[in-house]
This record gives sequence, C-alpha cells and structure tokens, in this order.
Amino acid sequence: MPLFGTPVTRQEDARLLTGGACYVGDVGLPGFAHVAYVTSPAAHAVIRRVDTAEASRMPGVLGVFGADDIDVGPYPPVSPDFPPAMARPLLATGRVRFVGEAIVAVVADSAEAAADAADAVVVDLEPLPVVVDAESAASGEVLLFPEAGSNVVAEAAGGSDEVDLDGCEVVVRATFHSSRIAPCPIEPRVGACSWGDDGRLTHWSSCQGAHPVRALLGKVHGLAPEQVRVIAPDVGGSFGAKARPYPEEVLLPWLGRRVGRPVRWVPPRSQDMVGLGHSRVQVQHVELGGRRDGTLEVLRVRVLADAGAYPLAGPLLARNTGALSPGAYRIPSARWEATAVVTNTTPTTAYRGAGRPEAAAVIERAVDLFAAEVGMDPVEVRRRNFIRPDEFPYRSATGLTYDSGDYGRVLDAALTAADYDGLRAEQSRRRGGGDPVALGVGVSTFVDRTAGVPGSEYGAVEVRSDGGMLVRTGSTPYGQGHVTSWAMLVSDRTGVPLEMIEVVYGDTDAVPRGSITGGSRSVQRAGSAVAEAADALVERARQAAAELLEADPADIVLDTDAGGRFHVAGTPARAVGWADLAARAGEADEALKCETDVGGDPTFPFGAYVAVVEVDTDTGRVGLRRLVTVDDAGRILNPLLAEGQVHGGAAQGVAQALTEEFVYDADGNPRTANLADYGIPTAADLPRIESSLIETPSPHNVLGAKGIAESGTIGAPPAVQNAVVDALSHLGVRHVDLPCTAERVWRAINRAGGTGGGSR
Repeated sequence: MPLFGTPVTRQEDARLLTGGACYVGDVGLPGFAHVAYVTSPAAHAVIRRVDTAEASRMPGVLGVFGADDIDVGPYPPVSPDFPPAMARPLLATGRVRFVGEAIVAVVADSAEAAADAADAVVVDLEPLPVVVDAESAASGEVLLFPEAGSNVVAEAAGGSDEVDLDGCEVVVRATFHSSRIAPCPIEPRVGACSWGDDGRLTHWSSCQGAHPVRALLGKVHGLAPEQVRVIAPDVGGSFGAKARPYPEEVLLPWLGRRVGRPVRWVPPRSQDMVGLGHSRVQVQHVELGGRRDGTLEVLRVRVLADAGAYPLAGPLLARNTGALSPGAYRIPSARWEATAVVTNTTPTTAYRGAGRPEAAAVIERAVDLFAAEVGMDPVEVRRRNFIRPDEFPYRSATGLTYDSGDYGRVLDAALTAADYDGLRAEQSRRRGGGDPVALGVGVSTFVDRTAGVPGSEYGAVEVRSDGGMLVRTGSTPYGQGHVTSWAMLVSDRTGVPLEMIEVVYGDTDAVPRGSITGGSRSVQRAGSAVAEAADALVERARQAAAELLEADPADIVLDTDAGGRFHVAGTPARAVGWADLAARAGEADEALKCETDVGGDPTFPFGAYVAVVEVDTDTGRVGLRRLVTVDDAGRILNPLLAEGQVHGGAAQGVAQALTEEFVYDADGNPRTANLADYGIPTAADLPRIESSLIETPSPHNVLGAKGIAESGTIGAPPAVQNAVVDALSHLGVRHVDLPCTAERVWRAINRAGGTGGGSR
C-alpha cells in the first residue's frame, strides 16, 4: 500500500523518547575542557578595564581570554550590504552594546571551575546612553556605532511605484507594534570541537545545517572545507534561531587550539535567553483604502524593524513582511517600505515564520479595521477580495507570484467547523444580556511563502547488500520528522519496508553538501531530491534487472507491494529483488546509487483560522476557548506529521498573541530573561486545536508539496488578536497590541471608556 498521504507514526521517536538521543552535550570527548563566558551586565558601555589575573590563577583554569588575545574574526555578516562598521567581534571590543554580549572566554577542567573563574573576572564598564526601541534608535540621538554615522542597518522598498489613497472612498490608518519574542528551544546554543593530529577540525553543533556551519567556521579560521568536519547530532529545537552558529560557538576552535584540548560550551538558560537571537519586533504603519462596498484598492505599509545590537537576519525579515503584506487579497496597488535599525538589545534573527507572521498581522488587522469602518462583517470583506482560483498563478502588486490556491475554500471550511453563525448568535445574546464576560470571534486568512530560502538541497539513495536502502540528505531535522518522511518516499518508490531504510544526515563527511533546514523548505526541496534520486535508482535497477531476467527493460515492472521485486510484466513468478541487484552490482564493482540536487521556485501555502475567546471585562483576562485551523500545503506527505507541525506552530502563535513578550526596561536591562518571567504557555493554557488539511498541489516540485511548519505561527496570532478586539468592539475598543495580556486589555477597555474594568 502506498505510504504517501497516510498517517505514519514517526520512526525516530522511540529512540528520542527512551534515552537514545545524542545531543552535543552528550558527545563523548575524552579529556575535554569546559568553556564559560563573562557577559555584559550593561546594555551600552565603554570597556575601561578587564582584569583576569585572579581568574587565571584559580584551580582548574586553563586559560582566560579577552578580545585583545583573539586573532580571528570578526563574525561574518549575514549580508554584504550591512554597514561594515556594524560587524560584530567574537568578543566585545572597546564597548558592549547589549546585556549578554560576551566579553571574556574562560576555559577550565570543569564547568564549575569555569563558572567560578568567570565570576572572578573584573570588568570595569563606563555606562553610555541606551536606546532600547526602534523609534528612538531611528532618531539617531544615541548612536551604537558612531563611525557608521547612523543606526540604520538597511532600507528596502517594493511593490507599486506609487499608491494613491486620496482616490479611495474609505481609508483606515493604524500603527501596530509587533512584540519581541524569544525562541526558547529546550536545548540552548551548544557547541563542541576537537582538533585531530592531522590538523583537521571536528566540530559538533546544535544547528539547522552542518554544511553552512562548516563554511562559516572555515571563513573565520582560514580553513578549507576538507579541513573541517561538522556534525549536527540530535538537535533539541531551534525554530530558526540556530540557522547560524553564534560568536561564542565560532570562537571554540580557537580556544581549543590555544589550550590544546577538546572544548565544549553549554550556556545556562539565563545566558541563552539574552544570547540566542530574538525576533518579530517591528513597528508597522499601515494604510488600507477601498470602496464602501468592501472592495480593497490600495495598501501602503511602512515597517520599522529592530535589528538588536548587531545585524543578523533581522533586517532581512522586514522584506518578507513587506512582500507578503497584501496577503490573500486582490489589491491592485500596494507598496511597502522597510527600515531596520540597531538598538541596545539582543540581536534579532529568524523565528518560526521569519517575517511572514508580521505580514499576516498587518493585513489581517487592517482588513478588520476596514470592515468595521464600512460596517461589514469581516468575513464578507475577505470573501469579496480573495484572489480567485482561476487567477493562479497570480502576481501580487508587491511582485510575488503565488503558485496555486483556493482561499475561499479554506475559509468556508474553517467557518463551518467553527459554526460561525452560531457563535455570532451567542455573542449577540451575551451582549444583549449585559454579560461581563464578552465573547469574541476572530478570523484570519493568510498566504505563506515557503522554500524562500535560496539554494538547492541534496538527496541520494543507495542499495545496501541486504536489499535495504541508505538515504543521504542535506537537510537537518530538529523535530520535523525527516527520517520518517524520507523513508516513506523511498519505500513508496522502491517497495523496501521502512525498517530497512536508514536516513543519514548532519555530517559533512557522510553527506557531500547541504543547506539549512528552514523556511519550511524540507519536503519540497530535500524531499523532492530524495524522491527524484529514488526514481532514478529504480530506473537504473530496472536496467540491471532486465539483464538478470534476460528481458527488455521496457517490459520490467517493479512490484512495490511485494517488498520491491522486479519481474517481467505478466510473469511475477520469476523475479529479482534489491538484494539480488546489490549482489550483482558488488560483483561488477558498481555501486547501485543515485544522487541529485533540487532547487526551484518558492511555493505559497495558505490557510484560514478562527479563534474564539472570552474576555472578562472587569479584569481584562482573556481565555482562548477554541482555535479552528484549516491549512492547505499542497500534497501532504504524512498528515500526522503535518498536523503536528500545525499544532506546534499554532501553540507558539497563541503564545505570541496572549502571553509571550521579551521586555527591557529603559536602561536596557532584560525583565523577562528566565522561564519564570517569560510567558511560555503550558498544555493547560491551550485549548484542543481543531485542525484539518486541504490539498491544492503546487506545480513547482515533483511532489506537489508546499511547506506547513510555520503556518500556525502565521495564522494563529491575528485570529486571536482579532477575536480579542471583536470581543471588546461594543465597548469602543479598536485595537489591542500583542500580547493581549490582562493588563493591556484592561487598559484598552478603560481608554475606550467601556463599562468593564476600572471604569466602574
């Protein structure tokens, strides 16, 4: 029976759940030393003096190193367009620019000795003025890099050359603040390395791709690719934040060579909360114009993005926001502008969705505001402006070409599943009865762009002597289920049972090339590569089987239901299997294997979400009662894995909407730098997510697949936010920024002069 499209349980879970996992912290490194970093307690300061004398004399300490000792670096920029003056040193040089920036590296025999020595380092800092928000940074009153002359990292624009809002019958204008999010993977940034006697470096990294890490290490340390082996073992989560190794990890090979020992760095959670890149933080100005009949005509979006103290990927994400700002709607004229600035905060980088959740937030809130202005149901405005199925491929006003879609279908399915009419009736009854617990219904529709990360992905399939298959992939899983997925693809094409298929990944010695696993590109790029390699292998095997069976290759068929047996059409009694072909290839000294690389255009999955909330108008407390999701990600390889991705993403999207926000005070001190203060939800805080899947195949890859891993983080936040505002709309509330905490909602009610909260 074909496995494609069936709910196959994850093959890798038994090992992961029973103690068989191997993370970087578990890797056996005989005689290794521990690395700890002294990090800045100040957000912005001149480094006047660093005294390491006492730390260097402490028991077990092998070395204490500051910026003046380091002869490698700086950290390579993500984009060549970023100002060179904003390059980040591997250890702070001259000044520090955010709380958590590494100043001194300590290497010791034990983690305890390293930590004690780090505490003994004396760093004399002279405070400088601090800027912690993008709007203040844009004014230029405080410069993080005076030699750059500005806090601006990058500027970009796109879409229509001109937009005319004056000709619109209705225009809504608003400013939204997208809150700062910390990714919080269970496994923090971890790295380890060891130098061989031959001068070759072996580096272990908790990352999203071993080959990009190898390239970056080679660039910093002056090593050719063949001089570096990078291994990405099991990875305990990332969500985009580990797409690149951080300076503290990049410095490890230098430290290991200096002390003559293998070294490992495992930061405490407190350091990882301020060291691992944050995301999402933007100020969004939107203007949406159209006609009173609900037709949308003009969109203008201006984004001010907070890059944090040093530019990583954060400045680039604002371009994703702008490009996808029209969403699922046929808006003839749309223009976006984006500016990214540095601030005295943790640098920002990709987090699940990487600029696309921010785009959905802009347009979905704006559409609700527009609907309220023209007095229409927000669902009707959406339906009236959807791109129609017969218009695909559709080129948006911002220049993206959407591959395929049926946006009305997913919306109708979500509304039916949620009983939208029944919810509106219940809402009316509550309002009529003066119920202080308000019911809100929020809708969001979205379009995602997946496989937007440039580059191809590698896949190879090889027959083993026992007739099993060895699959090599350039993708690196960190929770997605790649082992199961790629085995399913190969099993379907070869007939070899799942248990006889081994998937190898995350080792630059075992896999010749690869890219990062990110941007929901895995199935459509890496999966397609594995599938195409398997198809090519079957064709090669058909030729070999024809020789063994003394028949024309055109007459040879593969019976995948019989464990993978080749026979002449109509005569299945005489057949050869994969083991037979492997033996023949071995005798001929010809490996039976095929490999390929697959690139291609991005795909555009989409979906519709409905959130139902209850808001206590006396206290502002929000309770999420229901979340209904309908996602279309092209052909679905494994519905079980796909729904798992939706559930995980939706949970993170709900968290952004209701509880999560990384907060700094005016002096740049983190106020939510631990898991007690930072509002990660538990299972008890979430309702059952009512998810379903619809398929509209993409023409851009052999599988017809689109990405789904980030859909939940894109669709859930505006659905929940719209629901909260909807619950309070009869009290005069027009908007509530995320997260919709009790205090923020309570204040919104009071500002609007509503009857809830302290207005009584």
